[in-house]
Amino acid sequence: MDEQYGGGPSRRWRYGPPRWHSADDPEPYRARRPWRSTVLLTALVLIGSNFAAHDQPHRQPLDPYARVLLLVASLVLLWRHRHPVLVVLGTTGATLVYLAGGYPYGPVFAAVALGCFTAVVAGHRRAAWTAVGLLWAGHALVALWLYRWLPPAGDSRAGLGQEAVAATWVLAIVAVCELARVRREQWARERADRAQAAGRRADEERLRIARELHDVLAHSISVINVQAGMGLALLDSNPEQARAALTTIKAASKEALGEVRQVLDTLRAPGAAPRAPTPGLDRLPELAEQAASAGLTVDIEGEPPRLTPGADLAAFRIVQEALTNVVRHSGSRRARVRFAYDEGEGIMRLRIDDDGPVTGADTGGSGNGLAGMRERAAALGGTIEAGPRPDGGFRVLAVLPSHTKEDQ
Repeated sequence: MDEQYGGGPSRRWRYGPPRWHSADDPEPYRARRPWRSTVLLTALVLIGSNFAAHDQPHRQPLDPYARVLLLVASLVLLWRHRHPVLVVLGTTGATLVYLAGGYPYGPVFAAVALGCFTAVVAGHRRAAWTAVGLLWAGHALVALWLYRWLPPAGDSRAGLGQEAVAATWVLAIVAVCELARVRREQWARERADRAQAAGRRADEERLRIARELHDVLAHSISVINVQAGMGLALLDSNPEQARAALTTIKAASKEALGEVRQVLDTLRAPGAAPRAPTPGLDRLPELAEQAASAGLTVDIEGEPPRLTPGADLAAFRIVQEALTNVVRHSGSRRARVRFAYDEGEGIMRLRIDDDGPVTGADTGGSGNGLAGMRERAAALGGTIEAGPRPDGGFRVLAVLPSHTKEDQ
């Protein structure tokens, strides 16, 4: 039955027992009937009642009618998972008839307790409480009043102390059932929380991969687009420059394919170490060369600190996306990248400026570049400000916590 709940034998009840299905569930409970536990309980009730009869000679001896009632009260539990309300009421009714017949007290109450337990954990608390309350009320009615007309002959009236003991047992049964219900609800909440956490992790991973693919493809395709336009324009008039543009396209596409393959490798083997080093600020000269091949001169001011891999990747992608936007949307052919490291405040300021103006050129971008930069910065506890400068042009200012490798 473990396979029905999503696990094999090695995962039995790893996160608590499987959930009991109620009548309101969209998928009804279709497991096999609980033969083993029911047969075991039936044997316990029959054998235990025989021993109890020897110790209670003043009660009616166990006759075939009494054994039939014990069998009914026990075997009806075979349907306890599919029809918990009917089973708890049926078990209680059979037990009441058994007690009214004057037969010995014994383990027949275990059948009622199991039926009550099943109904409570299945969500039918009112039915379970009603059945147990009827059992106690019926027993009190027989013991305090109807005993004059019911067997055994000459039976005396029960004392209030005896009924108090019976009430205590009833309350104990209800308390145990409620405790089991609360625990199962806790397990259900924990399972739901784990499922939600897994969903959030999956969403975050999809978002991370989408950002990586966007940053890689947007930059490389922008360079390819510019070079392809230049190559087409110069194909007839200047074949050598057209050849250089095609060479740049080949190099940019090869690099993009390599980075896309690295991102996709994390999907095929989640948690595995990447086969290629993660891009970082040490690749800024290479990034400047790619921008230069697209006609953009990049001036780098300041020395970037040695950051942790996550911060290093985020800073690199922010610079890459900002330069891509300059290539695609600005008429300026020069961009400035400036690093400022404030050791006292523990932050790094990264600023990318271009002189504009905005050209309105569009190379098929998705419009998610600035959102991706903000998400990267927010993931590290930093901020991004992007917008037009008062004197013209455009500025991207990233403020990131500068946890360097030496700090870790």
